[in-house]
Amino acid sequence: MFPEIAALEALLKDIARDELLPRFARSQRSVKPDGSIVTEADLAVQERLVGELRRLTPGIDVLGEEMSRGEQERLMARAGASLWCLDPLDGTSNFAAGIPFFSISLALIREGRSVLGLVYDPVRGECFSARAGEGAWVNGERLLPRRVGLPLPRCIAVVDFKRLDRALRRRLVDEPPFSSQRNFGSTALEWCWLAAGRYHLYLHGGQKLWDYAAGMLILDEAGGRATRLAREVAVAGDMGVRSAVAALDPDLFAQWVSWLGAMPLEG
Repeated sequence: MFPEIAALEALLKDIARDELLPRFARSQRSVKPDGSIVTEADLAVQERLVGELRRLTPGIDVLGEEMSRGEQERLMARAGASLWCLDPLDGTSNFAAGIPFFSISLALIREGRSVLGLVYDPVRGECFSARAGEGAWVNGERLLPRRVGLPLPRCIAVVDFKRLDRALRRRLVDEPPFSSQRNFGSTALEWCWLAAGRYHLYLHGGQKLWDYAAGMLILDEAGGRATRLAREVAVAGDMGVRSAVAALDPDLFAQWVSWLGAMPLEG
């Protein structure tokens, strides 16, 4: 048995209230070996959540983004049937700079696939959640499949340019198939906003397990579609970096994949 979504939502809200919001835009930061930053807030949230999850679900390991690579690999190797995957602060650069777009992301992975996911946005008080085969919600309101009814050239896309290969970046700038482009800076929330229909197309060149484990499940349960640039089905359950191509509307997804398919695929 696993905790109910309502109990997990309450836990994320309590920890965000205590550990994130008081440190917003005033948290000390340091630079990790990969060049990304980590703040005391990342570490405080991870410590609290790991402790609570171990108490609630003894016997299920918790993998957090701010653990060492060696510890993450050990946890993956011995995970068995189930593993919690946690990003304690998705959008750390936004958080440290005072940009109010960041989240806590938590997923339960069972036999290599996400079966439960939550993404909490403490600034807007929105908690997105999903359970495999049972649907997706935001603050208790069901997220439903929808057709946008717009052609590709009139759509808004969220694109992370810096993780795409040079040829694709140039084509997206010189020959954009969409109307306009954004990049919000919290991957988990970007998946959720797509699931809620707040923009139309998504492209990201390199996500890690904790970036997509919860958000991709939420999009899937809302009726959206996702794959990789190489057109491989994106699934949770490994430590590799992978691209993401997605849309909520299946017709737009097909057009988006077709347009991107004209480019050299990633290795």
